[in-house]
Amino acid sequence: MGVILAKYLGFCYGVKRAIRIAREHADGKSCTLGPIIHNPQMVERLKSEGVDAVENLADMKEGTIIIRSHGVGPQVYEEAKSRNLKIVDATCPHVKKAQLSAKKLVEESYQVVIIGEKNHPEVKSIFEWSNNKAVIIETEEEAKQFSSCQKLGIVSQTTVSGEHFKKIVEWLIQQKAPDVKILRTICTATDQRQAAAIELARDVDLMLVIGGKNSANTTRLAQLCSEECKTYHIETAEELSPEWLNKIEKIGITAGASTPDWIILEVQKKCQTILRK
Repeated sequence: MGVILAKYLGFCYGVKRAIRIAREHADGKSCTLGPIIHNPQMVERLKSEGVDAVENLADMKEGTIIIRSHGVGPQVYEEAKSRNLKIVDATCPHVKKAQLSAKKLVEESYQVVIIGEKNHPEVKSIFEWSNNKAVIIETEEEAKQFSSCQKLGIVSQTTVSGEHFKKIVEWLIQQKAPDVKILRTICTATDQRQAAAIELARDVDLMLVIGGKNSANTTRLAQLCSEECKTYHIETAEELSPEWLNKIEKIGITAGASTPDWIILEVQKKCQTILRK
């Protein structure tokens, strides 16, 4: 019996950077535009440290607005300037790369396709950097229905599964556009966490995937692990039911890129306590 942690899990570089930037501006006058990351517990902790969140710039009369790790469109920067707000940019560098890639492709007259989730804030920000001209494709079925064009430029949400990206690209290039540019803007941390989670799930009896229910990359980890073994997606140790561990020999734990270390440790300790009983 045992509890095994995935080789790669928890905070990625972009999230660590965003949290550090937020804490550097924890003066009670700084707010993030939307949750800085998709982890309710971390967002609540930052609030207790002096960094609140607002949903709209109109909610800020003065002070510093911190751009969330998922990024925003160029119009948000302009609006913040017009309101005389100080801007601190915590956009993940990988997201920024995807945003600027979409912008450059549009400037070069490519029809941009963003592979990702239509309602995810990161994808919305990439779309806005394309001057709202990109087509967002979420499924293989949507890729099959995509119309051919002369110049096709493809980018992706940074947390898309590499396999999913590959399948959709295969459908898109069947349209035989004369000029195709494929920019695989998936971050290394996503690839590492997904590969490590799948490898571990194949070697254990049960997987616990820890992270915000609103976190796309955590949800994707849970989906991938569930294809290999029994899997539960939880946000905190409080959600862990002792009944899940009945007759379980090996438990695997992974966590999304926005999951704090302290939550991972709490889940690990609770599992160990249950197994000892």
